Amino acid sequence: MDDFTEQELEQARILFARPATFVMGAAKIEQLPDPDLPEIAFAGRSNVGKSSLINGLVGMHKLARASNEPGRTREVNFFDLDGRMRLVDLPGYGWAKASKATVKKFQDLGRDYLRGRVTLKRVYLLIDARHGLKKVDDEALDALDLAAVSYQIVLTKADKLKKGEAEKVQAATLKAISKRPAAYPAVIVTSAEKGDGLPDLRAEIMRTTGVTI
Repeated sequence: MDDFTEQELEQARILFARPATFVMGAAKIEQLPDPDLPEIAFAGRSNVGKSSLINGLVGMHKLARASNEPGRTREVNFFDLDGRMRLVDLPGYGWAKASKATVKKFQDLGRDYLRGRVTLKRVYLLIDARHGLKKVDDEALDALDLAAVSYQIVLTKADKLKKGEAEKVQAATLKAISKRPAAYPAVIVTSAEKGDGLPDLRAEIMRTTGVTI
């Protein structure tokens, strides 16, 4: 885990308290907004808690639409943080309630975004802390390594674990990605419900993008 000063944590809190708005959902690569702001993206299995985490970071309940139906995010969704950076919600993976053609269509869109987005600073790959890395995550890890996009693992729903279990999953995850070329060597443990880990994630994002208040 990276260490952040009290000043960094406070600056990050102020930054993410600024107005956040939904910009657009892009269903095709040609529809992406101009690459004129630093961007960080969130990826992960369906139902891993991407929407809840994005909402938690900005302190809003309904910025990103959470759903109990896996695979609802079928576009690349862009959110603007006070005109300073964009938060990007990528389509989920690892579910089978749509046709293979439909799944391939929006997963290819996500891959195209990863490969060609010059303003993308880092991808935060969300993993359910109750399950850790699964075989279905390997394809996402391989795609990120292949695209040479810096990514960092964020464990979600840590409040669902017993005391001490999250640290074990964190250590196991860090070991599993240790030889992956594009993986950032730190794993953040979070709970959107309790707010745990969000101050560190905000500070990590601020440091990564170079955005200041």
